[in-house]
Amino acid sequence: MGKISKLESLSESNLLRLYADLMEELRHRQVIRTSNNPVADYDEKVAGEHLRLKRAGKEERGYDALDAEGHRYQIKGRRVTRHNASRQLSVIRDLDQKLFDYLIAVIFDQKFNIQEIWQIPYEFVRGNSRWSQHLNGHIFYAKPEVLQSNKDVKRIL
Repeated sequence: MGKISKLESLSESNLLRLYADLMEELRHRQVIRTSNNPVADYDEKVAGEHLRLKRAGKEERGYDALDAEGHRYQIKGRRVTRHNASRQLSVIRDLDQKLFDYLIAVIFDQKFNIQEIWQIPYEFVRGNSRWSQHLNGHIFYAKPEVLQSNKDVKRIL
């Protein structure tokens, strides 16, 4: 019989409490700003640090950060795992209203290590997204072969 990890020995309710405590501590440390999926907040922190962006207030609509010149950035992340290798970013709302100038795509591996950061102009996102009635927004896939096909898309990391 193999050695049981500490996590394996915990009940489901204890694991969920541990997750809740972990999320609260990450929020206290300002790694995340909400109680949602941590990828959505962590990608904003990571992109802001790499690009020296100023986070927008939570009340701002359509963008998450600004640069020194006033360009607006929508930041989306994806954690790629052995169970799900999709590079579909979270839904983009109101894309037709051009609420951002650039989309920043942050791709993490399973353990939240940063694998890639892309700066993608609005026009490219608009032209390469598809509308989803079910999600009430546009879907964009951060596939390297598509991103590398355009000279205006920049790989930051």
